[in-house]
Amino acid sequence: SADNYQYIILFRLKQVTLITEIIFQISKHIVHSSNNPPVDAIYLLGIFEKYRKEHPNAAVRQLDSVEGIKGSAVLLTIHFVEQRLQLAFLHKRNDSQSVIDIFNRLYLELRADVFLELFPVLLVDDGSEFSNPSAIEQDAQGNFRTKLFYCNSSAPYQKGSCENNHELIRRIIQKEELGQYTQGQIDLMMSHINSYSRKKLGNKSPYEVFEFQYGRKIYATIIAGHPAEVEFTNSKKQP
Repeated sequence: SADNYQYIILFRLKQVTLITEIIFQISKHIVHSSNNPPVDAIYLLGIFEKYRKEHPNAAVRQLDSVEGIKGSAVLLTIHFVEQRLQLAFLHKRNDSQSVIDIFNRLYLELRADVFLELFPVLLVDDGSEFSNPSAIEQDAQGNFRTKLFYCNSSAPYQKGSCENNHELIRRIIQKEELGQYTQGQIDLMMSHINSYSRKKLGNKSPYEVFEFQYGRKIYATIIAGHPAEVEFTNSKKQP
């Protein structure tokens, strides 16, 4: 039942308080692996650092995938580094079109100006789900809506904040068939994770920081259309 599912989430998250937070240092060198299909040079070595210097206030969002059973449904995660807030979107296939569809939906539902504010820079790995960067960067009319860059192959520390948050997800959902869950259940899980206060946020939760910066309505729009069972507890327990 939904009550049992929520209890399991809370029980497993409490266990996280006994685990030391894994700290990753973000690498200064962002490149793309030469062992994978070639990508236009605008996404490659040196361009990320140059862009960051030219746009120091452009926030970076780290993207990744959480897989269950190979070949089954996966989670696309979008991590807001400064706020330590993470979104997770369930999709049936781990392919590029699924990721493109998620960003197209967000772009339409948030409006262009809000989307541009929330997703100025995206940092991804060289997974096949991110193999069509231009379709993520541009809308249907070819207008740029974000900037995308690749980190090094097999270098999770370059997206350390995102990888660290996956540890919390894995305390709740192990390597299993993700298709058994609904997006509403995934939202509920992430609401609990995002509601735990963090010392590095001044004992505030990621959601509280996000709400202060962008407002509750923005978050509600992001998860629009999902079951209205997500409530933020604003718990003061620290993972």
